[in-house]
Amino acid sequence: MNTNTVILVIGANGQLGSVLTTSLQEKYGVDQVIASDLRKREGFNGVFEVVDATDINRIHEVVTQYKVTQIYHLAAILSAKGEENPLQTWDINMKTLFNVLEVSRLHEIEKVFFPSSIAVFGEGANLDNTPNNSYLDPSTVYGISKAAGENWAQYYYTKYGLDVRSIRYPGVIGYQSMPGGGTTDYAVDIFHKAVLKEEFNCFLKEDTMLPMIFMEDAIRATIELMEAPKEDISLRTSYNIAGISFSPAQVVEEIRKLYPEFKVNYAPDFRQEIAASWPKSIDDTVARNDWGWKANFDLKGIAEIMMAKLKEKYKNGSKNLETLLL
Repeated sequence: MNTNTVILVIGANGQLGSVLTTSLQEKYGVDQVIASDLRKREGFNGVFEVVDATDINRIHEVVTQYKVTQIYHLAAILSAKGEENPLQTWDINMKTLFNVLEVSRLHEIEKVFFPSSIAVFGEGANLDNTPNNSYLDPSTVYGISKAAGENWAQYYYTKYGLDVRSIRYPGVIGYQSMPGGGTTDYAVDIFHKAVLKEEFNCFLKEDTMLPMIFMEDAIRATIELMEAPKEDISLRTSYNIAGISFSPAQVVEEIRKLYPEFKVNYAPDFRQEIAASWPKSIDDTVARNDWGWKANFDLKGIAEIMMAKLKEKYKNGSKNLETLLL
């Protein structure tokens, strides 16, 4: 381990950021990881700085103060939430990325992580086993911002030598925190409703296939990519990674093995159209070949862990999800 490694996580309160921060603390040491977000997380154990990533001067301050060597930039407005205010979503997603890239260039940051998404794909791609080099025609402003971000990441690597690395995440399923407004969020919320013995209203059709990944696999993929030797990284846009593809009906089938009375109502809304433009499955051959990526969790394993962990969280009887999971 490099004891000189100091990591800044921007967006540390989010679904992915909250779990990634803890994993990085365990690996590099609590004092070597600087968590940051718009507000401090209650009960957080470690170093935390309030940072608005649209303020480049504030990022400069934190990087200088702690002598940061790596940045994980996770702050963004996600797909479904982003469609409520497209121009604001574009402004925030791109400005925060530009700020991170510029600060990293000026401070000669060793490595930068930028998360992309399967939202970069659209109907122009082969939606079955979508390859890494597919045509990108995203259907949401979130996807547009991520596709643009991939190109800027490659630009900063080519022009300035900045070591930017990226993953195109499928839907991320985890019990540790609440989802942040994505189209794949049903696959998290559905487990909460099952454990609470409540009906679930699904905003997608029952047969809508989408790529998903368990949180533990997503975190492991992120850290493995960032620790891979520089010479092994062949892509400077973003890597496809695959976990498992499934439909709402298949999740319900797994849940009913433990909760046979679980009821689901299918009421597709605008998110169905978004989901229909996304891949049904992902080809992650390049990630497998470059840095040995391979998922560990299937649907059965994901469902069993989600229900066990959430049942444990709800033992106190509270139905306030935000209180329980933040």
